[in-house]
Amino acid sequence: MKYGFIKVAAAVPAVKVADVEYNVQEIEKLIALADSEDVEVVCFPELCLTAYTCQDLFKEQLLLTKAEDGLIHLLEFTRKLDIICVVGLPVQAGGLLLNCAAVIQRGCILGLVPKTYLPNYNEFYEKRWFASAQDLNPTTIYLAGSPVLVSAEPKLFRTADDVKFGVEICEDVWAPLPPSNNLTMAGADIILNCSASNELIGKHRYLRSLVAQQSARTMSGYVYASSGFGESTQDVVYGGNAMIFENGRLLVEGDRFSFQPQLQTAQIDVERLRTERHTNSTFINAQRNAHALVVEAKPAVDEHPFRLTRAVNPHPFIPTSAEMAETCEEILSIQTAGLAKRLIHTNCQHVVIGISGGLDSTLALLVAIRTFDKLGYDRRGIIGITMPGFGTTDRTHDNATSLMQSLGISQMEIPIAKAVTQHFQDIGHEAAIHDATYENSQARERTQILMDLANKLSALVVGTGDLSELALGWATYNGDHMSMYGVNAGVPKTLIKSLINYISGLPVFGAERDVLIDIIHTPISPELTPADAQGNIQQKTEDLVGPYELHDFFIYYFLRFGFRPAKLFLLAQQAFGESYDKAIIKKWLQTFCRRFFSQQFKRSCLPDGPKVGSISLSPRGDWRMPSDASSALWLKECEEL
Repeated sequence: MKYGFIKVAAAVPAVKVADVEYNVQEIEKLIALADSEDVEVVCFPELCLTAYTCQDLFKEQLLLTKAEDGLIHLLEFTRKLDIICVVGLPVQAGGLLLNCAAVIQRGCILGLVPKTYLPNYNEFYEKRWFASAQDLNPTTIYLAGSPVLVSAEPKLFRTADDVKFGVEICEDVWAPLPPSNNLTMAGADIILNCSASNELIGKHRYLRSLVAQQSARTMSGYVYASSGFGESTQDVVYGGNAMIFENGRLLVEGDRFSFQPQLQTAQIDVERLRTERHTNSTFINAQRNAHALVVEAKPAVDEHPFRLTRAVNPHPFIPTSAEMAETCEEILSIQTAGLAKRLIHTNCQHVVIGISGGLDSTLALLVAIRTFDKLGYDRRGIIGITMPGFGTTDRTHDNATSLMQSLGISQMEIPIAKAVTQHFQDIGHEAAIHDATYENSQARERTQILMDLANKLSALVVGTGDLSELALGWATYNGDHMSMYGVNAGVPKTLIKSLINYISGLPVFGAERDVLIDIIHTPISPELTPADAQGNIQQKTEDLVGPYELHDFFIYYFLRFGFRPAKLFLLAQQAFGESYDKAIIKKWLQTFCRRFFSQQFKRSCLPDGPKVGSISLSPRGDWRMPSDASSALWLKECEEL
């Protein structure tokens, strides 16, 4: 395991019923392929050494002996391989015949896991041939020439890198209390399921949902490998399901009904799973009575260079196109409900919003519109204020005024240049010096106007700042940093674009579509320094603090999973390899780490605002951090990248 990733595989070999030698050869081919692809753990189907559909042939001693011989061949084949293989075979233990999964590595049997729940309905009559693990008294048997403990006691297998996995077999996951419940509560990061599940109309959809939910409920990786082509089709057909999940999310899935062997591989992020677990009190409480016998795997002999092969979404906050409408509606509904409650609680039917013609104030205005419409309030109770200053351009000013006019809200325009110039004189600042004082004086003047107007009009100031700005501290303390309710506090910048684009496509906002689209394509800027000679925006935020798509990427993985800079750097290279080179990613990662720590004091006194996703920076809930915490560890690792 490197960077928290372990590479696993679900293997579906070709089989011939009761032809152990053929089956072993096919299994060895997939083991060799998996090893060549640096797979660390590979899972094969249930009873794959003999094939699952041998029926009463499982009573024949020759088949059972040949199954053990086949295991001996696999042990010899893997003697010099670090890969851990989980294969299914029938095993005799005293007077019982057990349906088992053997966990093998480097020529040794690490352990045997007998099946717990045996189906005995419809086309499945396993109890005709096999006993359940529940019928088993712990016993040591000699298998493939070695003593092996066989028991019903849950077993955890731990790799040399401290990744723990457990095994269950087919029907086990369908049970009301699957063995994987106890295994994951006892510490298993990954569950491997050796399965043989036939195909029926609708069954695959249910199976996929079942495994996904088990992976999500147990916050685990789940590798599912089921019998495929070559099993008997006397009465049923086996489709060869190969699926790998991570916390309920499907990472990879094979081709059902393939006539060829399959090897589906994926990198499971164990570090991410563990972060999810240790921040989930429900999972922690459920662990109290869990237990399992821990079996140590062998350390690797050959170290392979790590290469990240899994896809990484460069825009983790943005929903897929299939989910876009539903997700956007849900976000807007959360924002609307939050603002509506605050208005009702304060018995207020007026809000004041500073409208700049930029993304954030546009979304805040649209949320206010939805809220007022839903409450049955007059839209003229929304007072939009434009406050042109030294850097305001015609493009943003015209977009702001056009949008307000089209939406039918109350409008006011209060230029701030005169007041700010007087303020410069009062504090002895030279207006020609375009420094932080020059910029922040404008932001604070605008906030003062909004607050004072709110007092005058018995209104509530709606904040416009977003999650990305809060993370970077890209706000003037006690300027745009402050409001009476911040509707965008839980929405990152990249998502705001998607929300406005979605709204622009709604029929009810057809008249505003063109101006909304232009706002989306306007460069992001606070417009606090003068425009260029052609009247265009000169102060571009992303030139100063970096691309928001990169910062939103860092924000997601840093806050959601606590990833360190080295892993953020690795993931960003995979996600943005064609857009940004390593030097650029490193530069803005350093900026993110530096600013995130240095600007915590602004987040420590945030106004109220609704959480809309899995990440929030509210000091009252999701993120509690000392304002004077040191960034030294993070910046040092950035420098070493």
